[in-house]
Amino acid sequence: MTTVALESRKQGDRRMPGVRGLQRHSGLLIAVAAFVALLIAITSIGAVQLSYYDLSSIATTGATLALAALGQTVVILSGGFDLSAGAVVSLVNVALASGHLPPGAPPMVVLLLGVSMGMAAGAFNGFFISVLRMQPIVVTLSTMFILQGITLLVMDKPGGAVPAGLADLLLGDAVPGLLPRPVLLLAVVLMLWIWLRRTRFGTAVYAIGSDFHAAHAAGVPTRRVQFLVYVIAGGLYGLSGVFISAQTGSGDPLIGAPMLLQVFAAVVVGGTLLGGGRGGLLGTVFGAYVLMMVVNILLVLNVSAYFSTIAEGGILMLAVLAGSLGPKAPLARNLRQLRLWLHARSAGLLISQRLTTLPAVRLATLDKPRKTLQPQASFLQRHAETLRFTVPSYVGFVLIVLVTQVVLGHSLTNWGYYNALLVLGSCLVVLALGQGAVILTGGLDLSLPWTIALTGILLAGTVKGSDSALVYALPMAIGIGAFIGLLNGAGVVMLGVSPIVVTLAMNGILQGVALIYSNGTPDGFASPLLRSFMTERVLGVTPVVLFMLLFAGGAVLLLGRTRFGRSVYAVGNGQRAAQLSGVRVGPTLIGVYILSGICSAIAAVLLTGLSGQASLGMGDDYLLPSIAVVLIGGTLIVGGRGHYMGMLGGVLLLTALQTLLSGTTLPYASRAILFGLVVLVVVIGLRERG
Repeated sequence: MTTVALESRKQGDRRMPGVRGLQRHSGLLIAVAAFVALLIAITSIGAVQLSYYDLSSIATTGATLALAALGQTVVILSGGFDLSAGAVVSLVNVALASGHLPPGAPPMVVLLLGVSMGMAAGAFNGFFISVLRMQPIVVTLSTMFILQGITLLVMDKPGGAVPAGLADLLLGDAVPGLLPRPVLLLAVVLMLWIWLRRTRFGTAVYAIGSDFHAAHAAGVPTRRVQFLVYVIAGGLYGLSGVFISAQTGSGDPLIGAPMLLQVFAAVVVGGTLLGGGRGGLLGTVFGAYVLMMVVNILLVLNVSAYFSTIAEGGILMLAVLAGSLGPKAPLARNLRQLRLWLHARSAGLLISQRLTTLPAVRLATLDKPRKTLQPQASFLQRHAETLRFTVPSYVGFVLIVLVTQVVLGHSLTNWGYYNALLVLGSCLVVLALGQGAVILTGGLDLSLPWTIALTGILLAGTVKGSDSALVYALPMAIGIGAFIGLLNGAGVVMLGVSPIVVTLAMNGILQGVALIYSNGTPDGFASPLLRSFMTERVLGVTPVVLFMLLFAGGAVLLLGRTRFGRSVYAVGNGQRAAQLSGVRVGPTLIGVYILSGICSAIAAVLLTGLSGQASLGMGDDYLLPSIAVVLIGGTLIVGGRGHYMGMLGGVLLLTALQTLLSGTTLPYASRAILFGLVVLVVVIGLRERG
């Protein structure tokens, strides 16, 4: 029996490398299998078999997304995130089509110029992330808005022409009837990565993605590797922008906007692990084509194009869910913990069920020495740390008001200026609570734009100018916002997925739902009561100003005087420590996302009343400002530190700045650039050092 057992173990050991290899490349194999299955599905749907022309067309259509997703993959392998991919693609596209290139420029020079522009954007990201040690999310989000502003300054509407010859370089056949040029281009990029993967740099990318601090302790030059990762990613985004320019032959400042969700979906479908350290570029290529073919199949089946973002967001979440089905995955672990908690509660074994309190006399005795030995600290002493980070936002607000007085006049003594300032900032006052609570826990809510748009469209479509309809339309809108937040929180807690990915996927899904519900043209309008609430004055004061003051007071009490508020700060300072201290981390995280959804819905109500109707994309202008006001108010981007009064100061500062800019001749696009720069400067000033 012993000999047989030893022989069986030897055979198992010989089989283990193959099994481990399959497990290591399972994501790639699944992506390839999905690609083949979709090809078969396309063949079965069509009336004829796929020809070389059809395959070449598929290769060309998906190459733009594949190239951009390859850049995102390199970043994610290193443990980072890059939200600026689509903005880089748009900038390169309009730059090549703007007519500023010399006539007759060689196509290869144009290609290298586009790649260089992308690498410059990547170097910008890499400097702040690797040298200044800032969070990739904040840096790349700010870069996204800065580049979007620059893009609109270069070309504010579709037009222009790409230099002739670029299409001949990148499109068509490299080998007639055998090899399309897009396939050759992707093959060259993949071969370069395979070579780079075998170098010390390639090993270091996976090392810092697996464990940054361990890699640093082992002597890996983490700063240089991080910097080069973003430069390489930017170059691939630039190449993607060049390729789509060759396809379209013209420029469009919004051409890269839909790619943010798509690149993340392609990376995850391709088997790359969010968080870094595992995956590869080949799987991403197949993931990009899987995503593209799914959308194309929907179109062939005469499914509305409005379902495309729902499909992309759904695919992203399904791919993440597929990676959360193992016994060691967060979903399985959370289910085990829930089962144990329910068992302990039914048996009466929870600490909260067995906790006893000391007698009142005993507590009074213990308090007496404390009162006699420790004199009560003053208000400034107790709140010195909070004031240190909140006061600067109010100082900045006063300075901007003084500048406004000098430039425009009538700001210091004109109550109408302050009333208008408070009305314009009312939406940010509400959003600051939701987004601020999420940031205090170390997260970020990117679903805010289309949560606002969807709830606003539903509200206006339900009310249709009727005051009586507000009785049930308002609770409906707020309830929908809370439900969206519940889904976000459940995805973050139960699946253990990054809040960036969950809320980004949710934003895409909500966009599709809003388009389907409104059929691309929202109807309905605000009721007279809601309109007067936002625009009319009573004794010189707009009613929403009083609401804003009450809301701000309630927000201060919620975050500073309740058990929920204390739990938010505890989770932000460390989830493991909070859990060991008895804080219910999961319910707290779900609660902050529900709060963010409710605040987004309230902001949608206010915006609908201010403008008189709801519109598609009505929340797009509030994503970066909602983050900016929180950070300007002294809140730490990694969570655990901040105060709502500081956020309120950030709202006043940013709204006053917007008012000042609107009174000047600066173009609207300059605001996005300025907001992005303001966020970077604030985070640099408030970041924790050493």
